[in-house]
Amino acid sequence: MADVTRDRLRIIVVDDHTVMRAGVVALLAAEPAIDVVGEAGDGRAGVELAQRLRPDVALVDLRMPVLDGVAATAEIIAGGTGTRVLILTTYDTDAEIERAVEAGAIGYLLKDTTRDQLVDAIRSAARGQTVLAPRVAERLVARMRRPAPVALTAREVDVLNAVADGLSNADIGRRLVIGEATVKTHLLRVFAKLDVSDRTHAVVVALERGLLTRPGQGPLS
Repeated sequence: MADVTRDRLRIIVVDDHTVMRAGVVALLAAEPAIDVVGEAGDGRAGVELAQRLRPDVALVDLRMPVLDGVAATAEIIAGGTGTRVLILTTYDTDAEIERAVEAGAIGYLLKDTTRDQLVDAIRSAARGQTVLAPRVAERLVARMRRPAPVALTAREVDVLNAVADGLSNADIGRRLVIGEATVKTHLLRVFAKLDVSDRTHAVVVALERGLLTRPGQGPLS
């Protein structure tokens, strides 16, 4: 386990862009409480560096050759060195953020961060505190506030596809070999899940949300 009780924190910088890496190293070199003890130009070299030097924090880029930042993060965490991984990247898509967090990164910063913000983030990460760039935090909060996606059962999708084909309840029952009352039950459940009150709107909303397996054919009844 990394010793964060020392006066100075030991950092490694892992980034395949030489100029960017040099800039980060130079920026941190001016900070009296931080020592940059190593740097690497790809994910694999970064993992080996972390295992050998056991730094307090590894600043890791996402898109790198040999081993990308997510895979490198996972290996650094799995290595048991106690090193905290702080992502420092230009990418802020939901997919990139989720992959990094799932791999074990304790923080996610963007490369437009200021020196003071970066230094504060490193200190927080070393203490085990989660660190997120404001824009990243906003994206995560917005994602959490989105309503959960509606899930239709396979049979409900079959029924709704048949509705989209213009079939009556009786015809749907014959196609799916189920009773007409069962068809009505499935439709009522679909209406409730999609928050609609009729067949036409059910099909429209389901198509908009990509819940139907194929577009309907023929008029709606």
